[in-house]
Amino acid sequence: MSGTEDDDHSSPIRTPKQLLTVVAAAFVFPVLIIWLLGKFITGDAPIDPNSPAFSDEKVAERLKPVGKLVLAGDSPQSDVPSEGASDQAAAAAVASAAAPGAAPVADAGDPAEKAKAIYTASCAACHMTGAAGAPKMGDNAAWAPRIKAGSETLYESAIKGKNAMPPKGGNASLSDADVKAAVDYMVSQSK
Repeated sequence: MSGTEDDDHSSPIRTPKQLLTVVAAAFVFPVLIIWLLGKFITGDAPIDPNSPAFSDEKVAERLKPVGKLVLAGDSPQSDVPSEGASDQAAAAAVASAAAPGAAPVADAGDPAEKAKAIYTASCAACHMTGAAGAPKMGDNAAWAPRIKAGSETLYESAIKGKNAMPPKGGNASLSDADVKAAVDYMVSQSK
């Protein structure tokens, strides 16, 4: 070997005191830099509680909710222009489908209107969009084999659930007669 081992592996840190100095600097300098950056970003400006930004109106505006939950049967009061009644019905249906144990549909008097209200509240979320493979209402080709299987088969699937569809469309408060009425309504719209 030519030369000494000490020459091959030299380091600027030669004593324990130098090592402690380097370790302390490795901790202090990053903390100091972060603290100085924080002071630079905030500007250390004093907060004026009489500033217009702290008025009750401005604070309320910053804290207002960004949206509103609309359940089936509620009338939405929105500042956004409506894109059509079907979009509102779909939004209401999705909102009610997302709520487990949805409230029962109020008696609409006319059985056809009640069946339509049940469809809107409990079935439209999937049967309007085709979510999870549900046949879209009005899609004659998708409904034809189901209609051919018979009403009793459709009723049983709707009441007990099938594939991704939960029993009674996820609204356990519906009676079997209500579910059958909703099925009949969807079938009548899909022939």
